[in-house]
Amino acid sequence: QVQLLESGGGLVQPGGSLRLSCVASGRAVRDLSMAWFRQPPGKDREFVAAVKRGSSSTSYENTLKGRFAISRDNAKNTLYLQMNRMEPDDTAVYYCAASIRGLITSSLWDYSQYENWGQGTQVTVSS
Repeated sequence: QVQLLESGGGLVQPGGSLRLSCVASGRAVRDLSMAWFRQPPGKDREFVAAVKRGSSSTSYENTLKGRFAISRDNAKNTLYLQMNRMEPDDTAVYYCAASIRGLITSSLWDYSQYENWGQGTQVTVSS
């Protein structure tokens, strides 16, 4: 069983930056396929970014690539999401997700592939 605990959410002004963290327990993050998803108010959950198990290979939602960066610190067993030049449309609850399976690139975006989820952290972009 993998437990995930997100932190780092909050209120940020447009153009600002925020870094989310997701601490994993029960398994090493290097042995997990991991991803960030988000759910804006009144909308469905959507893919943000992912990193493949045992690899530094990453995948991003096309419109977020260049502003957001996913990374993993194996020593701290933590997944990060660095968000820059933030916009009001980035307002959402952000979720960390993990799978013990080695997901292929074409399935990283699919939330149904992940069996472990954090509780979510609220991010609000507003002036």
